[in-house]
Amino acid sequence: MATFYLILVIVLFVLAISDLIVGVSNDAVNFLNSAVGARAASLKIIILVAALGVLVGATFSSGMMEVARKGIFHPEHFYFSEIMILFLAVMVTDVILLDTFNTFGMPTSTTVSIVFELLGAAVAISMVKIINDPNSLQIFEYINTAKALAIISGILVSVVIAFTAGVLAQYLSRLIFSFDYEARMKRYGAIWGGIGIMAIIYFMLIKGAKGAAFLSDDFVASLTANISRLLLICFVGGTLLLYILNRVFKVDILKVLVLVGTFSLAMAFAGNDLVNFIGVPLAGYNSYEIYVNSGGAGDDTLLMNGLAGQVATPTLLLLLAGV
Repeated sequence: MATFYLILVIVLFVLAISDLIVGVSNDAVNFLNSAVGARAASLKIIILVAALGVLVGATFSSGMMEVARKGIFHPEHFYFSEIMILFLAVMVTDVILLDTFNTFGMPTSTTVSIVFELLGAAVAISMVKIINDPNSLQIFEYINTAKALAIISGILVSVVIAFTAGVLAQYLSRLIFSFDYEARMKRYGAIWGGIGIMAIIYFMLIKGAKGAAFLSDDFVASLTANISRLLLICFVGGTLLLYILNRVFKVDILKVLVLVGTFSLAMAFAGNDLVNFIGVPLAGYNSYEIYVNSGGAGDDTLLMNGLAGQVATPTLLLLLAGV
């Protein structure tokens, strides 16, 4: 049976490659739209900046991989054979769903898709277990309801926050620069850009560092402890750099800011959404490792307690997914 499940793992990774292609084509507009619309640089430069952002962001996504392993259901209540069927069903559904939406030119949220696919598959497997064994657990004991509700609520709240933050940022920028654009841009442009770079770096590094596979806990703790000093350095450094670029090299400050933002968005996309494409295959691979190292336990008797603990995601696999 080990060979059969190895083939299933290979199929999961093949589906992951397909899912990455389909999913990124669906989400690319989210981080390319602003730079392309503003003509911040040539299309090749914009795509290069976004590609670098995705590559760097991939290494920051390790913490998000927990969602696929134990964020929606309690893996310790499922046998290895059930987990593998669940993961395979999720990946097949995800590829078909995203490809269908792309075919008809309809954008969709890859996060919403993967969360509800995992939830639906887990509920289906749980119902089968309950029907076959009347003495089994209740369905809500199989599902990680608290975490699932937190994830779904977070998705809904993020829409409201994004809208509100967008309105405020647009209003302030219009209020400061619209009525005397050239003079005010020369006077305040570098400072405004410094604030923007400081905010972008804060969310890129400080917040993203918690999910980085290659950063130690001590380094992350040091970053958090010195956050005020780091933000001040970013603000002053960003302001001076933009001032020099604008006054000496006549570089448009806003174009630089848009490109930095594009890099940040691409990095955030990879750090947050990469789990939507490779989280399930990696969870399947971790399950297979547990099965192989179990010392001959049966596939229908081995509970997946190992998935409930902390499992480090290899940085090399994250980089390959980013590439």
